[in-house]
Amino acid sequence: GVGPSDASPDEGVVEDLPLIDEKAVEQLTEGLISHYLPDLQRSKSALQELTQNQVVLLETLEQEISKFKECNSILDINALFSEAKHYHNKLVNIRNEMMMLHEKTSKLKVSGTNI
Repeated sequence: GVGPSDASPDEGVVEDLPLIDEKAVEQLTEGLISHYLPDLQRSKSALQELTQNQVVLLETLEQEISKFKECNSILDINALFSEAKHYHNKLVNIRNEMMMLHEKTSKLKVSGTNI
């Protein structure tokens, strides 16, 4: 014969579905939401604060990067000035040598005409 073990485990479930109390479902849903909602709201505000902090951090980093760029350009200008000074000194030395040579040649010319 047909014993209790032969019955399908799903048997009777379909018949039970219309008996589900909608008010109970609503209350269970509200209970579930009220259990998780505070944590979710705290997480949301923490994430918003984190995002704002990241924006501030990014702005600060951009300012620091621009300062470094300015420093690099100042260093480049300093290098340019020191190079210009070096070449200026070379030019002064060349001018002095030319004047000395000019004096020597003019002395030679003068002494040459006397001979």
